[in-house]
Amino acid sequence: AVPGPGLTALGEQQAAALVDALAGEDLDALYASTLVRTQLTAAPLAAARGLDVHVRDGIREVFAGDLEMQAGESAHAALYMRTVFAWAAGDLGLRIPGGESGAEFLARYDAVVAEAAAGDASAVALVSHGAAIRTWTAARARNVDVPFAAAHGLANTGTVILEGDPASGWQVLTWAGAAVRPAGGGGPAGEPATGDRRD
Repeated sequence: AVPGPGLTALGEQQAAALVDALAGEDLDALYASTLVRTQLTAAPLAAARGLDVHVRDGIREVFAGDLEMQAGESAHAALYMRTVFAWAAGDLGLRIPGGESGAEFLARYDAVVAEAAAGDASAVALVSHGAAIRTWTAARARNVDVPFAAAHGLANTGTVILEGDPASGWQVLTWAGAAVRPAGGGGPAGEPATGDRRD
């Protein structure tokens, strides 16, 4: 729930490390969700780049509804993940009990992505939440499908780097530092390119 908890000492270290992890990316704009932990995660990167952090509710975590604060229980966590990946597969009417539907989630996330894409920045960082990033990417990127997103979690401050725009579509370049094959690149969608890393 908003504003949510801050960062632990480990979270602060991970946020500081994000500056180096994204050193090779020419970022012009930075967005974070309304949850405090994303804003605190974005702060070192914003300071290093001299950027303001644009805070937007649309990229907050998936609203877990009745499952809120129960995600640690395996049955609830499994239901949550089954639901969000069903959204990415196209079942947008499905709703988390007491929470949002896939259509509602994608509409709010897409709105922030569209806002960022419409701005003057050539490259933007969105500091969001693992399940939200995985769900949106599996729903919108040409070369990442649900099985890939379900099998490849994101650690705190894990990155997914995409190129494209809302009109022409999105392609994942890297997932947690590993290169991802382009759509039609000779392997299954979303398969990491063996041995390739983009630093």
